[in-house]
Amino acid sequence: MSVFAHRPLGQRIPASIHGVSCSLPTMRDVIGYETKDPETWRHLTAGYPRFVQHPYLLQAAGHMTKALGLPGHSVWLTASPHAAAALCAWLGRPEICVVEHEGLSGVAFPVNADTFARAKTFLQHTGSQLSSREAEDYLLRVGELADPQPETTFNGYAPGRVKSAVAQAFQHVKNDDVFLASSGMNAVYTAFRIASELQAPRGRTVWIQLGWLYLDTIAILQKFTAQPARDHVFQGDVFDLAALRRLFAERGHEIAGIITETPTNPLIQTPDLPAIHALCRAHEAIFVVDPTVASPLNIDVLPHCDVVVNSLTKYAASEGDIVMGAVVVNPESPYANAFRKALPPALEPVYSRDVGRLAAQIGDYATVIARTNQTSVVVVEFLRAHPRVKSLCWDCHPDSRENFLRISRSAGSHSSMISFKYDGPVADFYDRLRLPKGASFGMKNTLVCPFVFLAHYDLVTSESGRAKLEACGLEPELIRLSLGCEPAEDIIASLSEALG
Repeated sequence: MSVFAHRPLGQRIPASIHGVSCSLPTMRDVIGYETKDPETWRHLTAGYPRFVQHPYLLQAAGHMTKALGLPGHSVWLTASPHAAAALCAWLGRPEICVVEHEGLSGVAFPVNADTFARAKTFLQHTGSQLSSREAEDYLLRVGELADPQPETTFNGYAPGRVKSAVAQAFQHVKNDDVFLASSGMNAVYTAFRIASELQAPRGRTVWIQLGWLYLDTIAILQKFTAQPARDHVFQGDVFDLAALRRLFAERGHEIAGIITETPTNPLIQTPDLPAIHALCRAHEAIFVVDPTVASPLNIDVLPHCDVVVNSLTKYAASEGDIVMGAVVVNPESPYANAFRKALPPALEPVYSRDVGRLAAQIGDYATVIARTNQTSVVVVEFLRAHPRVKSLCWDCHPDSRENFLRISRSAGSHSSMISFKYDGPVADFYDRLRLPKGASFGMKNTLVCPFVFLAHYDLVTSESGRAKLEACGLEPELIRLSLGCEPAEDIIASLSEALG
C-alpha cells in the first residue's frame, strides 16, 4: 500500500508561497486546468510561475494601477526595465506604455483580452516575468503585506556561491563562464538571441530544432527566428545523423545553429553530441545544448557544444521554490568571447532574495542527484517488468544507451525523469496514483504528470494534432515521472497500487 496521501486540487508543491508547482490529482483536474474551467481554477492557489500568474504579481499589479492612476488598465510586471521595453516593442501598439513604481517595472495597456494574452505569451517564452519574491518585497514596501514568508537564506555572497556550485557541476569552467538568468527559459531565449545576432551578419538565419523539445523552446524557434516558415527547421529524429549531414550539405551556409536537449523532454532521448558538435564546428554553426533533464552533474555536455543553457529550478533548487537559470560558455568555443561580452547586459537580472535562497539550497545538489540516480535504476527495472506498462522511455533505452553512456560522468549516472505509457485508459492509472501530481521536476519530492496533456493540450484534442504527436513518437497519454528523494520502495509501492 502507498504511504503517500492524495494531495487536494490546487495545493502548492511545496507548501511555500513561492512553490513552483501545484497539485492536479485527477485527469479531470488536468483538463479543467487546460480549458480554464472556473470550477478547477477556483481551487488553484499557485502554478508554474511562467504559466500561472503568482498571486503576489496580481496583487502588485493591482496596487500599481491604483498608485499610478490607471483605472481600466492591465499591468504585466517584468524582471527589469529592459524586459518591459522589449515587451512593449513586441506588442507594438501606441496605447501601450512602460510603467514604473517603487522599483518595479512593467507594461500597462487598456484592458484588452488579446493584448493581455499576447503579453503573457511573450513573457512565458522569454522567461522575463517578475520574480514572486521581488513582488513580495514590493508589497511589503507599499504596506500591502505585513511580513515576508520566513525562509532560510545564505549567509554570505550568494551569487558567488551559486556560480561556484554550477561551475563545479560542469567541471570544465571557471565562475567567469557561468552567467545567471532570472529563469531557465530566459537562459534559452538569451543564448538563442545572441547566437542569432552573431550569425545574422553572415547571412545565417536558419535554426535546427533537434528532437521534440520543451514547448517554449519550440515556440522561441517558431516565433523569434527571422522568417519562421523558412528559418525554423524541425528534425524530430535525434538519432538520424545522415539526415543532419544532408541538411548541412544543402543549407550549411544558411544555418545559424542547432538547439537540442540532452536527454530530451519527455522522450528522454540522447543524440550523439560529439558527432553533432563536430558537424557544427565544420560548418561554423553554433550548438546550444540543454542538459536540464539529467543535470550537468550526471552528463558532461560542455565539451560537445558552444554554450549550455540550464534551468537551476531543477535539482540545484531542489526544494521547488525558486525560478532561476544559467548560461554556461564553453571556453574552447570560437564564440566564447562574443558570448561573454553579450550575456551580462542581455540576460534578465536575478533577484537578490532568489539567489540567496538558491545559495542556501545548492549545497544539497550532489546529494539529491546521488539519491535519484540510485532510485532511477530500481524504478526502471520495476516498470520494465510490469505487464501494464506498454512503453517506457529512460536514459539507457536501447535507442539512446550508447549516446548517453558516451557523455555520462559515471556508470551510476541517470536521469530522474522516466516516461511511460499505461496499458489502459490513462485516467484509470493517474487518478488512482497516490504520488504528488503536478508540473515541473527535479525536486526532492517525486512528481508525476500527464506531460503531453499539460504541454500540448491543443494537439492532444485534435485529430491532426494527435497524428503530429504520434509521428514524432509522442503518445498523448504518456506519463512523465520525476523521481525525488523518497525511498525507492515507497515510490514503487505507489506505482504498483495504481498499475493494479
